Formats: sequence, structure tokens, C-alpha cells
Amino acid sequence: MAFSLIPDGVYSSVYQINGKALARRGITLLLADLDNTLAKYTQMEPDHDLLVWKDDLVASGVELCILSNSRKPNRVECFAKALDVPFLGCAGKPKSGGFLRAMEQMGRTRAQTAMVGDQIFTDILGAKRTGVLALMVEPIELAGNPGRYLRYAVEEPFRALGRHRTRKE
Repeated sequence: MAFSLIPDGVYSSVYQINGKALARRGITLLLADLDNTLAKYTQMEPDHDLLVWKDDLVASGVELCILSNSRKPNRVECFAKALDVPFLGCAGKPKSGGFLRAMEQMGRTRAQTAMVGDQIFTDILGAKRTGVLALMVEPIELAGNPGRYLRYAVEEPFRALGRHRTRKE
């Protein structure tokens, strides 16, 4: 598949991603990164706003599935169960295998699938390599890890190009 680091759209948070707009594009499955996309690294359960957003997706005909690289024991499983969505942990992003397993598990094709995440070199690259719509959100928080600041600074040119694509929609 294609090698690209430019997201198809960039949003300030997942709450700007509308289920009806996804459905109009033929998307019926939204794969979502967990940490810094759906929740802070330390957040163990979904908050009220996330539950409402997930219900809006479902009402629009879009299923949510968590696709995470997290290796923390039970983190992804516990969060997904509280959100009442399927999940795949230790996904190995940006490799395509985790994306393909999740799509197979959910019975969807590439054309029916989008991925949302906060990192260019895992979420976006993996989505692009797999051939699914690649949506990016700004990270929920950067505090606490100096390496994150550096990584996000390196990613900024790609985010900017993705923001330009988002404005054209």
C-alpha cells in the first residue's frame, strides 16, 4: 500500500469527528487509538462525553473499535469493556496486521474503515499503509514526557498538511 505520512483530516479532538459525515463517506467502522486519542494515559474509564460520542457514532451506523499498541496489562480491555466496544491490544501499529485483524473481526473492508489517532508514525502511517481513511486528532495532553514534545514537533509539518486537507472538505 501507499507510503504517506499526511492524514486525510486533522481535528482538535475525536468530538469533532461526526458519525453522519463518516457514514456519508461509506465508513461503517472507526478504529481508534486509545492513549492520548480517546483518553489520557492515566484515565482508566471513559468519561460521559466519550460515551455520548460513541453512542452518536452507533446511531449513525458507525461502529467503534479500539486499536491500541498499549502493552499495559488489561488497560485496553478494561477501557473497551467500560465503553462497550470491541478492541485489539498490542496491535503493532504501523504494521498492517493489527488493522487487518480488527477489520476481519468486525467484518469490514478497507473502504468501510477509518482510523483515528494522535500519532503520525503509528496511527496515520499504519492507516495509510493498510489503505484506510486516516484521521488525526491533536493529543489530549503532552505533559509528563519530554520525548512526546520532540515527537509531536517532528510530526507538525504532516499535521499542517492534513489540516489543509480538512479545510478543503
